[in-house]
Amino acid sequence: MTNFPVHTLESAPERSKPALQQLQKAFGMIPNLIGAMSTSPVLIDSLVGLFGNVHGASFTEAEVQILLLTDAVTNKSAWPVAFHSTLALKEGIDAADVRAIREGRLPKNAKFAALSGLAKAMIEKRGRLNDEDVNRFLGAGYGKDLLLEVIAAVAASTITNYTASITKPPVDEAFQDQSWEG
Repeated sequence: MTNFPVHTLESAPERSKPALQQLQKAFGMIPNLIGAMSTSPVLIDSLVGLFGNVHGASFTEAEVQILLLTDAVTNKSAWPVAFHSTLALKEGIDAADVRAIREGRLPKNAKFAALSGLAKAMIEKRGRLNDEDVNRFLGAGYGKDLLLEVIAAVAASTITNYTASITKPPVDEAFQDQSWEG
């Protein structure tokens, strides 16, 4: 098994340090996955660009967490599931809805269900959504612009999900209560 370092600001490659500083400011810490990701300045810089576009765009932060948690579960990526479960609960998402997503089910909240269902379908169908997938999302009150915005969230989560699956960082203490084995 290949081991990947979990970098700190001091040990990270020089070109990764600005991105690490930016993410540390956003999270108040450098999560282990971000430390592992910083092994590649190209990868960490790519995440920072997408991160900035996804968070603070059209979706609420709760909706972003629904998307990212659904993506992590669909991609069967344990570290991001723990991380996004923790953030979803902090955003006030009902614990039953978080549990439903973690179990591969749709949340009870109708808008969250439409969002989660679309994210899951987008990953499972590799973007080849059918009219029913699209109409279910639009019927929940989301616009076509947001349908396309989900692609950016899926792209961001693909970076973190795949990196976590490859580097296997330990789950940070702050997220251990939400550890997940899939």
